Amino acid sequence: MNSRLSSYKRILSIDLDEARSAILFGPRKVGKTTYLTKKYPKAIYIDLLKSDQRAEFQVHPCKLREMVLDSPKKLYIIDEIQKVPALLDEVHWCLENSDAEFILCGSSARKLKRGAANLLGGRAFKYELFPLTYIEIPNFDLIKAINHGLIPQHYSSKNTQNVQKFLKSYIEQYLQEEIVEESQIRKLASFHRFLEVAALMNGELLNYASVGSDSGVSGKTVREYYQILEDTLLGFTLNPWIKVKTRKLIETSKFYLFDLGVIRYLKGIDSISSRTQEFGNSFETMMINEVRAYLSYKQSSLGLSYWRTTSGLEVDLIVGQMKVAIEFKSSDKIRNEHTNGLRALMEEHHPLQTILVCMDESSRKLENGIRILYFKKFLEELWKGLII
Repeated sequence: MNSRLSSYKRILSIDLDEARSAILFGPRKVGKTTYLTKKYPKAIYIDLLKSDQRAEFQVHPCKLREMVLDSPKKLYIIDEIQKVPALLDEVHWCLENSDAEFILCGSSARKLKRGAANLLGGRAFKYELFPLTYIEIPNFDLIKAINHGLIPQHYSSKNTQNVQKFLKSYIEQYLQEEIVEESQIRKLASFHRFLEVAALMNGELLNYASVGSDSGVSGKTVREYYQILEDTLLGFTLNPWIKVKTRKLIETSKFYLFDLGVIRYLKGIDSISSRTQEFGNSFETMMINEVRAYLSYKQSSLGLSYWRTTSGLEVDLIVGQMKVAIEFKSSDKIRNEHTNGLRALMEEHHPLQTILVCMDESSRKLENGIRILYFKKFLEELWKGLII
């Protein structure tokens, strides 16, 4: 185990006190295996990435039941469970007929959807491990996070050339193991091109026909491709707030990829510096992903959306039913027009909190109630539970 990677203290907490089973999802290489082996060193570990173990359980899934009958009071961790979905039935049987506990781990929910519905049924809690978050990184470096990304191995690398190699390998491994091996698409080249276009469209209003034209596939296929990204945890859809009061609203979703380094690499950009358009997009993406991670780790059911009028007024993130409204600006000099969206939203919906997160280190509160927060102060308050 790489000592640098295992030194990160992850925020995720899995509760097996009441539920004897849990499913841990997360994109490839975010540290699921490191986390589980460090937290549960005495568990019986089954790694389905190993071809011999995978082949054996594919032919004889009942071997798991036999192992449990021999050691019925153990914790069993099954890594890459999506590789052998038939094991879900065996896990279900073991939960019904033994005292064994299970943590199932995987990087794709796609092949498990039908089986997991049967397994979950109130018995298994679902968790997700994200790339590193601000609170997990000592001496957090924003420029490094934007250029390297927050996958542990990538962020901790001290060599820029190695980061590029890691990111290239990451995309190739994803395409091979999540796409080709799972037989999810027929035209790999089209999907690879789609990934590049999806990165260019990161955080923008979705136009399936336009993305399809740029990717060389139909709009219908683009919808399927985005669903694959969501199922394999490479991104998420941010839906619009559609409760109209006065102003007409945009009702088009956005899609954000999960990692800043992956986005930069797919865009074909060598590096991103501050005070650029790309920096602004990365800043917004990181902050939104940070809020997502916080809500997930706190097991919160609050949903996320964004608010945008047809006239162009916009607020980047709405948490819950107007519990918090947040605008992200990568500028270190906040001007009055930066708060236009928040002020318009306040007139109509009266959110409980309105916050503008920026690079200006002088945090303060305006007379209209809008808080101007330096991004580090925002993240510190977020993880202390002071924002949400």
